This record gives sequence, C-alpha cells and structure tokens, in this order.
Amino acid sequence: MFLRWMVRHDNAGVDFGIWQSLSPTQPSCPLDIHSGNVARKLGILKRKQNDAKALCELDITLRKHDVLDPAKYDFALFGYRSI
Repeated sequence: MFLRWMVRHDNAGVDFGIWQSLSPTQPSCPLDIHSGNVARKLGILKRKQNDAKALCELDITLRKHDVLDPAKYDFALFGYRSI
C-alpha cells in the first residue's frame, strides 16, 4: 500500500504521488486475508491461498479493468465488508 500512496496521485489527499520515477501502472493491488476473501466472493480470484500465484491471478484480472492503474481497486477490496 505504501508504494500505491507514493506513486498514485489523487485530489482527495489519500495518494501523494511524490515518486515520479514510477508509474501507477507498475504496482499490483495488495493481497491479504481480507482483500483475498472479498476478491473470491466477487468471483475475481479463484485460488484459495493468498500467495504469489493468487496475487498474479488478481493482478491479471484487475489489469483487465484498468491497465493504467490496477492498484486503485485496493480500497474497494479492503473496505468492502457487507458480503
């Protein structure tokens, strides 16, 4: 998440965007127990383990939705609790 904050820039003040040497296309969405569970319930992650293969699977899926900024979906996956 730190990388996301430093690379992305938004007007809400959440993402600082002070690292200009990296592009928002580079970071993957962070994967932990919560984001993995939500991604599975939404049907965008099939793998049961939260490991490097699952991160790759999630990354491929999210890049289909926004190739320029796939990490922007992290807040939705971390914060969505009503499933």
